[in-house]
Amino acid sequence: MIIRSKAPLRLGLAGGGTDVTPYSDLFGGAILNATISLYAYATIVPGNDGKIILQSVDKGEEYIFDSCDVLPVNSGLQLHQGIYNRVVKDYAKTPLSFTLTTYVDAPPGSGLGTSSTLVVAILGAFAEWLNLPLGEYDLAKLAYEIERNDLAMAGGKQDQYAATFGGVNFMEFSSKDKVIVNPLRIKESYLNELSHNLVLFYTQTSRLSSTIIEAQTRNVLNKNERSIDAMHKLKVQSVMMKEVLLKGELDKIGEILDFGWEFKKQMADEITNPFLDDIYNTAKANGATGGKISGAGGGGFMIFYCPGNARSRVIQALRKFGGEAMRYEFTDKGLTTWTL
Repeated sequence: MIIRSKAPLRLGLAGGGTDVTPYSDLFGGAILNATISLYAYATIVPGNDGKIILQSVDKGEEYIFDSCDVLPVNSGLQLHQGIYNRVVKDYAKTPLSFTLTTYVDAPPGSGLGTSSTLVVAILGAFAEWLNLPLGEYDLAKLAYEIERNDLAMAGGKQDQYAATFGGVNFMEFSSKDKVIVNPLRIKESYLNELSHNLVLFYTQTSRLSSTIIEAQTRNVLNKNERSIDAMHKLKVQSVMMKEVLLKGELDKIGEILDFGWEFKKQMADEITNPFLDDIYNTAKANGATGGKISGAGGGGFMIFYCPGNARSRVIQALRKFGGEAMRYEFTDKGLTTWTL
């Protein structure tokens, strides 16, 4: 028997950062995101040899343990280990034997929600194998708890829900543990035009998102008015983005992205740097009307809205930075699991 799963990565289009505690708990957050055709994959092959084998193909790592109730989480592949521990504790109630193999289409620290999406994919594979009673909200919440509580990894709430539900969603975060996912019915022609005009550019850099998120958290706890006001503006941006997507007023997207970028940079000093600013300014000088860093900031992917026929000109201009424009499509399916 072979159990497989895949979960889509996401583009955060507006409101990024307002899903992070304590801001979301104090003021409520709102984010608009969309899943794309890049994925995190997980495969489980049950065993009977009393071993647990954890493999990450993209990282080139493998760890072998004797089957037990609790795996150590102080070595590599902590996500895999933390998920196993929670599944055994809450559901299986007995040690398991298996090989777990994972792969992600984008590198860690790239800003597309890779870590959280991988957690969703692995949890989905376990749920398929063990027939766990987890609905979409249940699974996304459990993924969040494992990352943020069990493993104490800093971050927000949007990625787990985006990967689980899939599609274009307006998400609301009103208090600790309360999340509402509102799927948006965007016309296919609007989404086709959006994917044509929205360039996804990998800067060939990565960052540790937890460092930036911790700085953002400190700014809220310290009542930094500039940072908090910037988050308020990003919450407004998410509503603006929702309206133009639903109405098909796509040429306004660039200016809405540009509006958000100016305020996102005020959330924490580490979000941008001269290299990223140079990339952004070059894209705008060659026809992009706006853009943003994907995820927490500091590196990884950037997106740029390039109306008309500006796409090719922008991509050509960005080549001097040594990065790569990635092809993708929007996808309306979230976590998918199956058994062979």
